[in-house]
Amino acid sequence: MRRALLLAATPGVPVGPNPRVGCVLLGVDGDPVGEGFHRGAGTDHAEVAAIAAAGDRARGATAVVTLEPCHHTGRTGPCTAALQTAGVTRVVYAQADPNRAASGGAQALAAAGVDVVGGVLADEALDLNRVWTFAMERQRPFVTWKFATTLDGRSAATDGTSRWVSSPQSRHDTHRLRALSDTMLVGTNTVAVDDPLLTVRDDHDVALPHQPLRAVMGLRDLPADRRVFNGDAESLRLRTRDPHEALAELWQHERRHVFLEGGPTLAAAFVRAGLVDEVVAYLAPKLLGAGRNAVADLGVTTMVDALELEVDDVSVVGPDVRVRGRI
Repeated sequence: MRRALLLAATPGVPVGPNPRVGCVLLGVDGDPVGEGFHRGAGTDHAEVAAIAAAGDRARGATAVVTLEPCHHTGRTGPCTAALQTAGVTRVVYAQADPNRAASGGAQALAAAGVDVVGGVLADEALDLNRVWTFAMERQRPFVTWKFATTLDGRSAATDGTSRWVSSPQSRHDTHRLRALSDTMLVGTNTVAVDDPLLTVRDDHDVALPHQPLRAVMGLRDLPADRRVFNGDAESLRLRTRDPHEALAELWQHERRHVFLEGGPTLAAAFVRAGLVDEVVAYLAPKLLGAGRNAVADLGVTTMVDALELEVDDVSVVGPDVRVRGRI
């Protein structure tokens, strides 16, 4: 199972509507005969890839897979059918499938006479797909809100300049986190004022081959020459100011992880709606004394009502401090 988890976590696999899954087939003598992992939407699932690698040796084999085999037809056929056709007689999986449309694989396999064991290293598998699992359970995208401020809480100076609050190291780290999402979301004001490119680049400023969707939320009309609308990545206008409506539309577009990088008004709207699931804040060792805050009014009027983060990690990134947590 640890080998299957390692396969599932293979770097470079584009994120999207599907989870990360790895599979190892053990032959009748207990030795590995094939392995595979899911390479992105529309490609063979991990079980199918492992069966193809094993060939005839899959008959009588045990499939060790990080997620309960799917039992539905989407872009590809059900893995339960593929395992039975290949002659696999035992399936060991880690995490039960939370996807309502695809679950039930373990029950179907058991009904067909396959020996099924679940829950092996389930916590490790859940951690690997924590965002996707959250999205499946809540039926909406997971939202990460990222922002950078000075030590006195300013995200821009009084003249509106915000480049750069944080260090090059923090900006590189932001691109790494962006690459783990499938959508970057900003408001129309950010596009109008800052004209961000909103692509994911490596440490050498080279665009990565797989780019998240660039979503722009709001009713304001924008010039067509804004960089977010160029051909470097897919773009989508969300003609609403309602965070619930925006996430519902993104869900219909099969988006599961939103990286919120909008300004203070958009950030406040999502926080007040209870739709921020994770916060990533970069605190730069700078002082402005005045300027724009990272977030607008949250409706909090007294300290006892302040929203507190459950902090998961505090790290030093270059000269900055990165705080990561949940509200």
